[in-house]
Amino acid sequence: MIRVGRYFYIATSTFEWWPGVQIHRSRDLGTWSLVGHALTRRSQLEMRGNPDSGGVWAPGLSHADGQFWLVYSDVKALHGPYKDVRNYLVTSRKAEGPWSEPIPLNRSGFDPSLFHDADGRKWLLNQLWKPSVGLEAFDGIALQEYSVRERRLVGDPVNIFAGTGLGKTEGPHLYRRGGYYYLLTAEGGTDWSHAVSVARSRKLTGPYQVCPDNPLLTSASAPGNPLQKAGHGSLAETADGRWFLAHLCSRPLVNTRRCLLGRETALQPIAWTRDGWPRLAGGGREPAASFGLDGVEPSPYLRAFADEFERDRLDPHWSTLREPPDAKWLSLVDRPGFLRMRGRDSLQSLFDQSLVGFRLLHFHCAVSTRLEFSPRSYQQTAGLCLYYNTANFYYLYVTGDGASGRRLGILGCDNRSYREVLEHPVVLPPEGGVRLKATVHGGRLAFAYSLEPDLVEVAIGPELDSSILSDDYPAETGLGLAFTGAFAALCAQDSSALRISADFDWFHYEALSDAETPHRADPEKIRRNPHPPCYA
Repeated sequence: MIRVGRYFYIATSTFEWWPGVQIHRSRDLGTWSLVGHALTRRSQLEMRGNPDSGGVWAPGLSHADGQFWLVYSDVKALHGPYKDVRNYLVTSRKAEGPWSEPIPLNRSGFDPSLFHDADGRKWLLNQLWKPSVGLEAFDGIALQEYSVRERRLVGDPVNIFAGTGLGKTEGPHLYRRGGYYYLLTAEGGTDWSHAVSVARSRKLTGPYQVCPDNPLLTSASAPGNPLQKAGHGSLAETADGRWFLAHLCSRPLVNTRRCLLGRETALQPIAWTRDGWPRLAGGGREPAASFGLDGVEPSPYLRAFADEFERDRLDPHWSTLREPPDAKWLSLVDRPGFLRMRGRDSLQSLFDQSLVGFRLLHFHCAVSTRLEFSPRSYQQTAGLCLYYNTANFYYLYVTGDGASGRRLGILGCDNRSYREVLEHPVVLPPEGGVRLKATVHGGRLAFAYSLEPDLVEVAIGPELDSSILSDDYPAETGLGLAFTGAFAALCAQDSSALRISADFDWFHYEALSDAETPHRADPEKIRRNPHPPCYA
């Protein structure tokens, strides 16, 4: 998070979802709006084949010399002893873009951040990755100068900070205040032991002294706090001299260790001690679930969203997987008022998925769509999917049936274990629109459908466990890191050469209640992970 003039800006990770790097803006820290994305062209980001939860990690946003600077990682492999990562820099005069073509930086580790020193020199920081199957893979924070004239890194990198006993040091950001360089890092891993650490030095290259009351922020010892996994922090100062910490967190479903909404951003007020260290203004290390801002009424980000597909391009709240929309498989003009999609690969593909996703923003919500689709065989499918990644999803789909014309089914995928949820699929009329609906209540998911012209809503299938669509479920069962939160998606598949189109008339999203308001869970009732998390 940074402040530029009257506005605050936050850049957030988008992983394998396209376009890359969401940028939100606020005047008062209480109301935020999406102003655009930084990475909107293939030349800036090529992700076909990227693994689940790979792609764009931890973008670093800054402003200097009259323009915005953004550094970001594109992670090509994330399991095992290696991290195949490529770090880039793009710039823009406006946060809305357009952003420049990328400048390659390095591949030595992830979480890049660009520091603009008072003398005009610029320095890249990033986590330094040492190929290893153990915790020593996190090898500290590297610092190297960036030459604007040469458009590349120059000189040799210096390891300026090995980290603290919390381990897994990453996510660096540098600030200069009162004659000190302050280094904020994430430590403890991005799971339940996540933390923000702070150190300082009179010299840019160190040595850095760790705050005697470190860490600055963590919820590791507060299992009942609604804001868990608190870490990866950045500081910003208001025009009147107040300081705030923006940080990553996740909110588990009540009495579980599963975070359906994935990674979220929280805000904490900061006070500076007499001896010059930043501390939480409310005291302690535990994140506050709420605090007051004078004269500011917090505004819900987005409690409802409706898209009637009347524009010639996708609304910016939509995302696609690993590549931008292309007229070969998605069109808003072929049939005005409809999103037309032509099927490609299955939902397990890392390449050519015909899918558009809307991020779930509430624990209790309903999504619905109207579909016109006339498949000729089982090789063509289309419908509404509650999607986490290629290994975990639920799919309410329409497909062809040679005998009856069309049928409606539910495909479940639980850590790559597939099952047809319905013992007998629902036979549909050979023609006509079908309305599909999914309702999420915390860890419960229910599907329904209705047919025209009577539009009687009919429940279909049993109640399903939506908590598997969480960051935590893959790690529980040994599949490793996962970061993205759940999406509601419209999608189509076709393994034939017929290229039959699926036409979606509209899409509606609605928050159902305020039940997700932060409250403290009972630490004694929290369902613990049966398996330790996998970090490598």
